[in-house]
Amino acid sequence: MSSFEMESKLDEDPSVDRSLELSGEQLQQLVSLVMSHLREFIDSLAEQPAWEFEGAASIARSVMEALPDKGTEPAVVLRRLFNELLPYGVNSAGPGYLAYVPGGGVPHAAVADLISGTVNRFVGLWNGAPGLAQMEVAVLRWFSDIVGYPATAGGFFTSGGSLSIWSAIVTARRCKFQGELSRGTLYTSNQAHHSVSKAAMFAGLPPENVRSISVDSAFRVCVDAMREYISKDRRDGFVPFAIVGHAGTTNSGAVDDLARLADLAAEEHLWLHIDGAYGGFFMLTERGRGLMRGIERADSITLDPHKALFMPYGTGCLLARDQSHLRQAHQLRGEYLMPGPDEEFFDLSDISPELTRSARALRVWLPIMLHGIEPFRSNLNEKLDLTELVAQRLRQLDAELDDRLEVVSDPQLTVVAFRLVREGFTDEQNDDLNARFRNAINASRRVLLTPTRLHGRYVIRICILSFRTHIDRVEACLEEIYRAARAV
Repeated sequence: MSSFEMESKLDEDPSVDRSLELSGEQLQQLVSLVMSHLREFIDSLAEQPAWEFEGAASIARSVMEALPDKGTEPAVVLRRLFNELLPYGVNSAGPGYLAYVPGGGVPHAAVADLISGTVNRFVGLWNGAPGLAQMEVAVLRWFSDIVGYPATAGGFFTSGGSLSIWSAIVTARRCKFQGELSRGTLYTSNQAHHSVSKAAMFAGLPPENVRSISVDSAFRVCVDAMREYISKDRRDGFVPFAIVGHAGTTNSGAVDDLARLADLAAEEHLWLHIDGAYGGFFMLTERGRGLMRGIERADSITLDPHKALFMPYGTGCLLARDQSHLRQAHQLRGEYLMPGPDEEFFDLSDISPELTRSARALRVWLPIMLHGIEPFRSNLNEKLDLTELVAQRLRQLDAELDDRLEVVSDPQLTVVAFRLVREGFTDEQNDDLNARFRNAINASRRVLLTPTRLHGRYVIRICILSFRTHIDRVEACLEEIYRAARAV
């Protein structure tokens, strides 16, 4: 029997399971069923609680079930997903999510993911999907223009800032460091995200070789202190090779003096990476460009579109001012791969850690193509205005309370950190007071605020960034703060 005849018989064999091969009509029916739930979810977001933890452990245990042999009706599965599993945790899609660094997840990106997942194109190699691979190059060219990078710039999409900073440090190590890794040193702020130390560890640096430099009263890194530390390390036989500065810290939204850091990096011949995961896209605004002068001189920049560009989680990227440095650090090919494209194009796998890649750029390209960049800029300006309003109102509230309500630092982006200070209390008692204060603010579940520590003290953060957060929810937040301040 020929192979053709065998294939034909298999096609006709009723025992061949084709249940995974949904027709276009079946897929449409399934998506329509999903959409009925998503429509209700989106339309009720304003009324949904900002968080729900009661009973979450029981729900989490319920999914630890045996692998099913048989399927369940889609309507039953989706009811369980939307009614039982999804309501628990933090509602990061809602307007009351003012914790950490919100993003939001514009629904257009979900449509892009549906397209990407269905057509299932492979973009690690340019020949696999030329249009979608080049789309990533084009979107990152947009980002390079936003931060002021030259035509030599380029980059790639990642799942978020943690992988971006790791790849940046690997690139810095390859381009700026020669010798034994145990002697290499990296310099950053004591306000750095923990992913910086984690990335350095993954890149082979001993954890103690990440130098944590003090900050000023506005939580910006002290450049002079960094310079002194670099000089001391050189005298002690270490090999400084990289600086990580910040365009918006998680704790307070602080933006380092990027121009001075760029000067220092140039003087010392060090790689300069800027963690702009939170703040980088504020370069779309006039205020952001004023704060971040010098960012265009960095050797590499982390940007998270899933923060200040409102994309879904899992959308990060790394930019390099000279894309050839990414190739120098990442390129390695196998004999089983398709030949590369001509000189005009390149394989994304040659400049990034991954070979297997989905069309990540589509989830950014589609919303921007549908709306243009102006609504994104407008939203960022609105969040800056709302943050200034919150800081002003908190200072007004201070005059009405018996306790002192302290705005710990003037907001630079869209984070306001504040705390109550009660006369006669020790630092530890004030920390306990503020923990109770935060719990009282969150109790109604209209908003979710998170704590951190600044200069060793417990403070409460408001971070206004979601594209669904507007003046009405900010007023609700201020009401909860006022009520809770009276209560505690």
